[in-house]
Amino acid sequence: MSVNYAENLSHYPNKGKCGQAEIFDSTEVLQSKIKQLAEMIKASKYIVVHTGAGISTSAGIPDFRGPRGVWTLEEKGKKPEINITFETAQPTLTHMAVVELARAGIVKYVISQNVDGLHWKSGLPRNKVSELHGNMFVDRCDRCYQEYCHAHASVTVGCKKTGTRCTRNDRCRGYIRDTILDWEDSLPEKDLLSAEDHLRRSDLSLCLGTSLQIKPSGDLPLLTLKNNGCIAICNLQPTKLDKKASLCIHGYVDQVMIGVMDELGLPIPKYSPMITENLLKRKFDCIKEERLVDGEPDNKKALTNHKRPSGC
Repeated sequence: MSVNYAENLSHYPNKGKCGQAEIFDSTEVLQSKIKQLAEMIKASKYIVVHTGAGISTSAGIPDFRGPRGVWTLEEKGKKPEINITFETAQPTLTHMAVVELARAGIVKYVISQNVDGLHWKSGLPRNKVSELHGNMFVDRCDRCYQEYCHAHASVTVGCKKTGTRCTRNDRCRGYIRDTILDWEDSLPEKDLLSAEDHLRRSDLSLCLGTSLQIKPSGDLPLLTLKNNGCIAICNLQPTKLDKKASLCIHGYVDQVMIGVMDELGLPIPKYSPMITENLLKRKFDCIKEERLVDGEPDNKKALTNHKRPSGC
């Protein structure tokens, strides 16, 4: 669970602003904003979704900086009460709505700061998502970058060796490591480059359940603005990009996505454990190494020198 994950991280004093008051739009304002977001989605041709811990709270996974977040309570010498594990947590309505939007070709890419594996469990294709801080259910070879998914959450963080070797093509023999970043670890280069490439094409960055406090992840939506696109944010707390956003929605993200999907005339598929079971039968496909944007030089510098404070 997020508490155990947080306890496994190295000591780090600057965890961002914790415990900010939540903001709730009135019913009338919320409905108006939901319709506005749906119209923005309809008018957009290349949407990238950014997700943070706020989309997983309805699954029983605490966030980090909310009023009852892991680090907010830590500052008070407390721990959140939890009755769920990473293994038993299931994708939320928002996770499943994102899957449907991707399936319909409306959402082109997802960039997540979450390590809970719920995007993976939801069935979102690997080539549609960059999990910038790792995934509790995915290990990676440090030589060929083949990814291996497993049923139990990782017990380590910091990209440590798991004790096994890569069996790709029966000859790689690289070390398998967890994919969970510690505070001072750099973001995974291929995931970050892929995220940047999609953002340079995007005309709408939709930020769901993230305070966007942490660099560089929190700055990535700005690439959409550089492409003359716009930003829409749904979060219960203020974010540092609110003033740059065309729309800020203050409401529960599941409620917002239910309304948006209704406006778009799209269903929200139900999660089935069979999705996860089928994923466990195969390995992930690695992110392709070729650049995604025509004309981009292969050696374009990524933001991989930025150290990543965990969480969202």
